[in-house]
Amino acid sequence: MPRIAFTTHLEALGPVDPTPYAARTVDELLKAVAADYPRITAYVLDDQRRVRKHIAIFVDDVMQPRETALATLLDDDSEVYVMQALSGG
Repeated sequence: MPRIAFTTHLEALGPVDPTPYAARTVDELLKAVAADYPRITAYVLDDQRRVRKHIAIFVDDVMQPRETALATLLDDDSEVYVMQALSGG
């Protein structure tokens, strides 16, 4: 099963250690996590179910574009990390 982990800044909202859930896409994975951590959906997704601008999603070490991240296909050994996107100058 794919595993998902959230940055330690989000430990109140989702699992920090990689946790396996049955899913074929990032969207399915987030829905599965939300069954255990219901607050995570509103933090990661907006009311149109789009990835929020301040969120970065990595699948197997590759940052996914926000516009297509939810449709990203997962392998059984995929690792998904959800982090706060940082910016600055």
